[in-house]
Amino acid sequence: MASPQKESRNEKTNRISHDEILYISASYFFSKLVVSNIMKAEIITIGDELLIGQVIDTNSAFIATKLNEAGIYVHQITSVSDNREHIIEALGNAAQKADIILITGGLGPTNDDITKLTLCKYFNVGLKFDKEAYKDVEYMFKIRGREVTEVNRKQAELPENSVALRNKNGTAPGMWFDVNGKIYVSMPGVPYEMKALMEDEVIPKLQKQFTLPVIVHRNVLTIGIGESVLAEKIAAWEASLAQDNIKLAYLPSIGMVRLRLSTKGSDRVLLEKTVQKKITELQSLVGEFIFGYENDTLQEIVGKLLKERKQTIATAESCTGGYISHLITSIAGSSDYYVGSVITYSYEIKTLELNVNAEVLNKRGAVSQEVVEQMASEVRKKFKTDYSIAVSGIAGPGGGTPEKPVGTVWIAIATPQRVFSKKFQFANNRMRNIQMTANAALNLLRKEILAAK
Repeated sequence: MASPQKESRNEKTNRISHDEILYISASYFFSKLVVSNIMKAEIITIGDELLIGQVIDTNSAFIATKLNEAGIYVHQITSVSDNREHIIEALGNAAQKADIILITGGLGPTNDDITKLTLCKYFNVGLKFDKEAYKDVEYMFKIRGREVTEVNRKQAELPENSVALRNKNGTAPGMWFDVNGKIYVSMPGVPYEMKALMEDEVIPKLQKQFTLPVIVHRNVLTIGIGESVLAEKIAAWEASLAQDNIKLAYLPSIGMVRLRLSTKGSDRVLLEKTVQKKITELQSLVGEFIFGYENDTLQEIVGKLLKERKQTIATAESCTGGYISHLITSIAGSSDYYVGSVITYSYEIKTLELNVNAEVLNKRGAVSQEVVEQMASEVRKKFKTDYSIAVSGIAGPGGGTPEKPVGTVWIAIATPQRVFSKKFQFANNRMRNIQMTANAALNLLRKEILAAK
């Protein structure tokens, strides 16, 4: 096993979230550059629950994103069990490759939380009682109207060679170690505790201790165009990025493609100006497919447009079962423009609640242009809104026919001036079809609102 005395300076990832995709592309970007001044980091997550799939490791994605923003390259992510030897081995391996080792998990008060004592063994040190850390523990118990137990008092006992990092959201302090030029940081595994420590303590300390390069990332969000078609349209523009030391990553998601431009240097203003120039060029090429930037979402953009115009929206959903309403109302302040929804899953409810013509329903079927346009028109009247969305389709995996296979979806938009619809043919994955329908519907609405300027 490696020890701190033997350390010298010199990609396991799970694609489970948008943040992780950003991290993966950032790693690729860094790996393609010759960067002797980049600090390398490794993230070690501890917990049996991670290895058996009981808990998804979102901590690594968040930590990697924050490190990348600060100019630190994450060389590797490792997940280990709640086993002392396993943790020590991971620490030793990380120290051979990384300058900064960040650890999450195993800092709770119970017997299966062994990280702190394992760090003591790794560094060959004992424990010390940290009075300031104990004050934080006392405070957390006080605001809950409880007395500190002996077990929780021990959470203020830290390795002798560590510096406590204040945890304002929990009872387990973070720990900072500076050993032989290597930085080790141990944080709780509870995500909201870890996030606060990263933002308030860890990143500022790293930025103070190291001279880090400036890294600029800009994200351009597109919808309604596939990755390969998009790549073909912007091939010449993409080739021109190299002269400005800009790397491009294609990050496809459900019905969308995120283009991420990345560059690094020492002058942030100059870097941002250069990247913005290339984005302006991109807008002239594929502007019709660009719906936002950075971390924008369609529901946010639609909400802003409606709010600015003091307009309202209602929805009538069949195949999405309320998912569009969920997206719209996930935005704070959506009550200013969102009125309500009717989920019309059956023929009967379509007729009773939205006055859809029964004869048309029986003749054309629920998944048809005529029905979805009636749904949109009637729900707008019912809720007295400026706009409405209606969707009807075959989400799957069953229910398809040769004429209307799984993934067939009709989307209609009703406005004060008109009602129009569009047919989509998605695939055979139920949840993916629901999400793609919602995205397509919100995008149709976005474009219609903008066209009505």
